[in-house]
Amino acid sequence: MVRIGMNYKVLPGKEEVLERAFSYVFGVMSEMEGHQNSYLYCDIAESSSYLLVSECSDEQAFSDFIRLDQFAKVTNWGKEQILAGPPKHQVYGS
Repeated sequence: MVRIGMNYKVLPGKEEVLERAFSYVFGVMSEMEGHQNSYLYCDIAESSSYLLVSECSDEQAFSDFIRLDQFAKVTNWGKEQILAGPPKHQVYGS
């Protein structure tokens, strides 16, 4: 298993929009082969800072996900509408 952490900083007032968007993303991910679990965490000290942690069977499963058209659409929309900067991703081993 591999864990992927994706750190997001959102524009002020866009927190709820991000949370609703991730509800959609989690639905897409739940259908993805190799996806096991995903969790969204909010930093209690900085409410505009989020961490999405996904657990996949291997890195290839995650790579397949980020190549999906749905992922590209959500990513582009996020960059234009709700993110305060580029997301930072980190891959963790099993």
